[in-house]
Amino acid sequence: MNKKVVVGFIVVFVLMEVVSFVVNSLLLGSTYEELKHLWRPDMDSKMWIFHVLMIVGSFFFTFIFSKGYEGKGIAEGIRYGLYIGIWMGTGMAYGTYAMIDIPYSLALQWFLYSIVEYIIYGIALALVFGGSSKEQAAAS
Repeated sequence: MNKKVVVGFIVVFVLMEVVSFVVNSLLLGSTYEELKHLWRPDMDSKMWIFHVLMIVGSFFFTFIFSKGYEGKGIAEGIRYGLYIGIWMGTGMAYGTYAMIDIPYSLALQWFLYSIVEYIIYGIALALVFGGSSKEQAAAS
């Protein structure tokens, strides 16, 4: 496997862990506390699942980026992150809103934070992959 894919995967995974903490603990923590009656009583024992999802998600986010990488710099990472953020955020936020009685404001925040998160991950990948398409072809 390409070294940049491995490095990108690790960078995105670490960023996912950090950004997830910031969004879910610091920014949305008080909202979650107000809605604790909606969450599973054994939710803390199942949090490991989120870490596994982040491992899988960060790998495929990086792998897919590597297959379409064109060497167009940070703008390419922003565009990729925007597309994936809209895709992932729509399903997660509004799918949950359709199934669980959460306030619309939480669904909207999840959607918007997802877009910002994935843009950050896309920028990180663009920085990891760096260089132009010609440089990438020569390195392969």
